[in-house]
Amino acid sequence: MRYVDMRDRGSQVPDLTSLPVEEFEQLVAPFEAAFVRHMTHWTMDGLPRTGRSYSQYANCPLPTPEDRLVFILSYLKLGAIQAGHGALFGMQQPNANRWIHVLLPVLHQALADLGDRPSRFLVDLRTRLATVISPTSTATPLFITMAPNALSSVPKTRMNRKHAIAARKNAAPSKTSS
Repeated sequence: MRYVDMRDRGSQVPDLTSLPVEEFEQLVAPFEAAFVRHMTHWTMDGLPRTGRSYSQYANCPLPTPEDRLVFILSYLKLGAIQAGHGALFGMQQPNANRWIHVLLPVLHQALADLGDRPSRFLVDLRTRLATVISPTSTATPLFITMAPNALSSVPKTRMNRKHAIAARKNAAPSKTSS
């Protein structure tokens, strides 16, 4: 699977990556810059680079930045088994695993460089949304809609030993009992 083959097929890029083609192409340059930075310090096996510099080999399964970005974004969206995901891109599972472990930190770094890295904590999300939504805006911030609800008025099920035994005894009789 190559990006140049799927780019002109209508909705295939958004279906695999969750990004419109325009947004995908805007992400390619920062992603490639993060990839080059990563590969100057690390090998494909995750070891520190001590010898020669990174150079792409002739039969690389992901030869272009677009192919690498489609590979990692589709892996994240589809949640595929590595063997199946590798087969889509013409590689075996160990090679797919290696590429996934190289490209995930690269994607996180590219998103961090753009200021679009996902928020992991509610405080971070609140800060990011405060900069996006102005105080005069009528839009409701997401963190307000995620607030815990009031306590439920439904009575809690009591599962102490006495009630649990009584519940089992009142259940339908088994087929073996007469």
